[in-house]
Amino acid sequence: MRQDSVPFVPTAASGYSIRGGVLHCERAPVPWLARCFGTPLYLMSADSVRRAIAEVRRAFADFSPLICYAVKANSTLGLIRLVAREGCGAEVVSAGELFRALGAGVAPGLIIFSGAGKQERELEAGLRAGVMCFNVESIPELELLSRVARRTGKRARVALRINPHVDAHTHRYITTGTNETKFGIDWTVAERAYVLASRLPGIEVAGIHTHIGSQITGQGPFIAAARRIDALLDRLARRGIRLQWRDLGGGMGVSYKPGQRRFDPAALARSISPMLRARPMRLILEPGRFLVGEAGALVAQVTYVKRGVRKTFAITDAGMDNLIRPCLYGAWHGVVPVKARHGRSTRMDVVGPVCESSDFLALGRRLPPLSAGDYLAVMTAGAYAREMSSNYNGRCRAAEVMVDGRKVQLLRKRESFEDLVRGE
Repeated sequence: MRQDSVPFVPTAASGYSIRGGVLHCERAPVPWLARCFGTPLYLMSADSVRRAIAEVRRAFADFSPLICYAVKANSTLGLIRLVAREGCGAEVVSAGELFRALGAGVAPGLIIFSGAGKQERELEAGLRAGVMCFNVESIPELELLSRVARRTGKRARVALRINPHVDAHTHRYITTGTNETKFGIDWTVAERAYVLASRLPGIEVAGIHTHIGSQITGQGPFIAAARRIDALLDRLARRGIRLQWRDLGGGMGVSYKPGQRRFDPAALARSISPMLRARPMRLILEPGRFLVGEAGALVAQVTYVKRGVRKTFAITDAGMDNLIRPCLYGAWHGVVPVKARHGRSTRMDVVGPVCESSDFLALGRRLPPLSAGDYLAVMTAGAYAREMSSNYNGRCRAAEVMVDGRKVQLLRKRESFEDLVRGE
């Protein structure tokens, strides 16, 4: 059966459920939230985030992992604060994300600074903040970091990000572990890079890092990367280079479509446990999407139902400026009417108001009869939705709300027209 013909049903772990024909985010009815805060509206379930953190922690419990939330998935302060309260650190890729993580209360010693293009001022900001580690992605970056560390009188702890030539079997735009991407130090020259790092002034070689891609649903790529890193660790040990921690990165995928496999952290832990036990190194994980993806939804209101010659369109007040993943990656998100609608379903495109033909949220979905004023929820939108939103077409960014049981908290207020021109 075609996936667009299968009704999307929220899972209990996502924090969403349908009760009495009404979609709820935890204990809060979504139609009520839409009326209170307006649309488009980003929703987040606090319980879903906590469940995902607990699942990862439980899977790797034998190794007491440090979970560093990948802030790039969703950098809202209230969300980072929630993750920090659960005992997690943060993985950041810019000075702006570092500023956010610190502002949300993440301890500097639990922050890892990644990114392929760190600028000198960003390296200096990380050193002055006292971050736990820099995940270094190239020899030029390593040499620049050494110079900045000497100039500032600091010592930089580093892990080299190794590109292991492993295909993550995900979308090519979010594959990062092959030798055709800009990320990491090629595994064939990694030994030489570690020798250089160990000799550079101001540098403390402390760990090893890999991150092979995003939205990975199978264990295979992680296992292949872990084996390659294990062989490299053997060669480094023979040179007298012994590291304190092993960072597996992130990339754990979630289920967007009915029947799509969701990544199983416990299965991965079982598969690589022998490798991890063989070396007494601290374990670091950097999940982002896995912690927050299923917790989020984008609520939109239908503005028009337009019946064309060949297609029917549900034109909503949310578009590619709110959720660019369908346009950018061809990504699939479940679409759910927030109130039960009865009648024969119709195949339609759910589109937005932006002046681009690629402005769609879902194509060819079978949905019940819709009318102007109805609310729709685009599911699994907690990661890379608000974070990649824009002001294109003079559109104000949407509000963001977190629900925790019966408690409702406004995380970000809706932008105003004045916000659009602030700073100009």
